[in-house]
Parts: sequence; C-alpha cells; structure tokens
Amino acid sequence: MSTSTDQTSSVLADEPALEVVNLIKDYGKFRALKGISFTVDDGEVFGLIGPNGAGKTTALRIISTILRITSGHVRMFGTDIAERPHEARKILSYLPEDAGAYKNLTGNEYLVFIARFFSQSREGVRRIVSKGVEIADLGDRMDDKVDTYSKGMARRLLVARALMIEPRVAILDELTSGLDVINAQEIRKIVKDSARRRTTVLLSSHNMLEVELMCDRIALINDGEIVEIGTPAELKAKHGAQNIEEVFMKVVS
Repeated sequence: MSTSTDQTSSVLADEPALEVVNLIKDYGKFRALKGISFTVDDGEVFGLIGPNGAGKTTALRIISTILRITSGHVRMFGTDIAERPHEARKILSYLPEDAGAYKNLTGNEYLVFIARFFSQSREGVRRIVSKGVEIADLGDRMDDKVDTYSKGMARRLLVARALMIEPRVAILDELTSGLDVINAQEIRKIVKDSARRRTTVLLSSHNMLEVELMCDRIALINDGEIVEIGTPAELKAKHGAQNIEEVFMKVVS
C-alpha cells in the first residue's frame, strides 16, 4: 500500500506524523491490543518491538489501514484513519515482512507496474520509476526477471517500491530479515536517507542491533501492551543495560 506523488497532501507540518491513542483490537474474544498509545514525530524513525505474538504486526496492519480498529484512534498528520482511510493511504507506504514481487517481470517492469497505480501520466510514472531505480541501485540487473534475483536483491527492489513514491509515512516490518550483513547495511542506509528527507518511518524488527542503530525512539510491546518507550540511550540507562537486546530481555521477562 503506497501513495501517489501526483496527489497533494493536506497535512499540517505541526501535526505528529502518527498519534495512536488507546488502541484496542479484538479477534473474537481474544484481545490482541489492550489500549496502546504512542506518538511518532515527523521525520522520526520509530521502532515498535516485542516478542512473537505481542501485537506488533496487528498494530502495523491497523496503522496501514488493512485491519479495522475495535476502539481507540489512530491519526496520521491529524487525519483519523478509521474515518478517512483513503486520505491516509495517499501519504503512507507499507512493506510487510512477507512482501513479494511478481517474479515473471523484470525489476524495471515491476516498478512500472506499481507506479501506474499512483500516477495517471507518463511523466509521473517515469519520475516514480526513476526514483525507484535509484533507490534499488541494481544496475543492469533491473532488466533481468525478478526470479533470477538473490534474496538481497529482491528485498532492495521491494524497499525501492515502498519508498519511490516518497511517502510521508513508511511502515516497514522486518526490514532486513534473512539478509546478509552487507545487504542489511545497504538497506538500512536507504531507509535512513529517506528519513532525512522527512519520510517518517515506523519500523518493526527482531534484530535488536538494527533497532538500536536506526531508531530515534523505541516502544516495547508485550502481550498487547506498551511496556516501555524512549530513546535507545534512555532505555539502556534506565535498565542498566549495555544494549537494546539486554533491555528487551529484562522488560519482556
């Protein structure tokens, strides 16, 4: 899910990028989210981390307007996403952990295919694809079919797809899962560069080193509740920990 660079957003610069207020999500009798609240500032890289089953992916899917809210509110630059989901979708991009590209297309063809959802003009498509090619940085391999790509190359293409439309909010789930160190570092740099251009990033990852390296602030979620929130430095100082992995273990256990 992404946004068009052809559409003009009505967001206000002084609004938080994201405001999550007492968010509850029920699946039948099971309460996956138990009233979580947090804000994300414009241009911030914000981490939402926790153990499996803690509610991270549910929260990301709600914020991405894929799942309905049971109660509570999520506002994106002041827009209530439950009341106006189409407005939110104009300014956000969501990259799930299990995202895939069409393997029978070349890298270029895939970016063109996606870009046509977000621009009706030839020049608009060209501009979006040009940005995607720059982000992916796959050189001549952009002319090869996706089914010939390594996992790292495919993930770079998907990150390019998510960021090429220059969203105001990018929601990234397990950004570098399964990638080698070199590919992971390169993809992190791509995302950090986008954040410097005022793309707000909501990041979820099981890689605590990645979280510590990338995030301005972190929220730890456990059993559907936010149990800690702060900068990496604040959390490490509070729990007498050397790294965020130690904080995670202390808080979750």
